[in-house]
Amino acid sequence: MKKLFAMGLSVVLAASMLVGCGGSDDEGKKGKDEAKAKGVKVIDVDLTSEEYAFGVDKDQPELLKSINDYIKEIKDNGTFDEICNKYFGDGEPTPVTSAKLDKGKDQLVVATNAAFEPFEYTKGDNYLGIDMEIAAGLAKKLGKELVIQNMKFDAVCLSVGQHKSDIALAGLTIKEDRKEYVDFSDAYYNAAQRLIVKADSTEFDKCKEAADVEKILNEKDNSVNIGVQNGTTGQFYCEGDKDWGFDGFKVTTKAYENGSLAVQDLINSNLDYVIIDSAPAACITESINKMQ
Repeated sequence: MKKLFAMGLSVVLAASMLVGCGGSDDEGKKGKDEAKAKGVKVIDVDLTSEEYAFGVDKDQPELLKSINDYIKEIKDNGTFDEICNKYFGDGEPTPVTSAKLDKGKDQLVVATNAAFEPFEYTKGDNYLGIDMEIAAGLAKKLGKELVIQNMKFDAVCLSVGQHKSDIALAGLTIKEDRKEYVDFSDAYYNAAQRLIVKADSTEFDKCKEAADVEKILNEKDNSVNIGVQNGTTGQFYCEGDKDWGFDGFKVTTKAYENGSLAVQDLINSNLDYVIIDSAPAACITESINKMQ
């Protein structure tokens, strides 16, 4: 009798263990699905075509010539590709330090917005990014001490225009109205805007070109919120800009100090989409998805 009872109890325990294991699998799958839903992804379609350049003080034509010579040099000798490989490949980024501003010294003063990885960002007291390494190389070439001034993106050209900085280097797109404040160097990087959506969204998965994405966005009204970085091409693209030939959309555009804040608001369901430059879009989504 005891033996039969023990056998019965074993069967019950075994069954309960199987049920428990099945529950764990379900919960694990649910957890993975929830993590995916919280993540974000970039739609692999270029919405614009633009070029990055230095914004140079209009009163320093010699500096503009030196910068153009330097851009050609690093393009020709492979230095530019080596720098890019540190951020897009398997290279190791080189930290850049900034000296303190001292008008008594021979300095190169660079205005930037260090919230635009992989072009400019900070880690501790150091600056990193493609633009920052280019700036360090330029300062060395000119025999000047490098000073980096970190500010809001929409202030970088104004800073140069007011002669507070020598150059603006901030993933800066060549744009007609910015020429009021700066002279643009030759372009050194080709860029584009891209759309970021929640990871579980399938709305744009079949889009092959910009027109496909725009067809969907043109069907949206102002109840749809798109996040952008303030003063950037993404904002002009969403709101419309005659200089660029952007018609804009009927959506509500919300501007942020940087793309990371916009993507975080997308995850928090305060936005429907985000539109920012392609390289930062890739960096931000990868970083945020790792934290989900």
